[in-house]
Amino acid sequence: MKHRSSGQRPHPAEDPVAPDPAAREGGEEASSAAAPGGGPGAAPAPTESAAELRDRWLRAEADLQNYRRRARLDAEEARRTGEERVMREIITALDDLDRALESAGGAPEAWLEGVRLVGQRLRESLARDGVRVIDPIGQLFDPALHEAILEMDAPQGTPPGTVVQVVLKGYARGDRALRPARVVVARAPRTGTEG
Repeated sequence: MKHRSSGQRPHPAEDPVAPDPAAREGGEEASSAAAPGGGPGAAPAPTESAAELRDRWLRAEADLQNYRRRARLDAEEARRTGEERVMREIITALDDLDRALESAGGAPEAWLEGVRLVGQRLRESLARDGVRVIDPIGQLFDPALHEAILEMDAPQGTPPGTVVQVVLKGYARGDRALRPARVVVARAPRTGTEG
């Protein structure tokens, strides 16, 4: 048995740790086949033209703009929904104040004036935010703004479908009803032959 000096490299066939050259070449081929683009972070394939790259960039930019627009619209809708919820609470409080004034027979005038002042301030606050009272008397029934709770025979000279009485005031902000007005609507008078 020959003794090797420590400075000599063993022959690949004799060294059990040395990699097989065929396996090394196959491994390189396998790794290059697994990552055709040269792996993550590699430059684009030479077959992709500048026009294709520009088209991909424009599409990504359009997707980003669409996402920003949707996010802005969603945020505006959430803000408007929150504001309208608070406005409906104020409207309910106004209803309670109006009922208190109607049933406050014999109450001191100073107390009544205080309640009126609170109601006036709440109405002014709503008006600053674009809220208006829906007053549909004499108008044609509009299901977007009115809620019919009853029909009655149309009075003389009143066309059918006209609002003849408001049972509960409605409120709107812009073209959206915060609370539809509850109304009585005129219908065509019934003839004596109908049963």
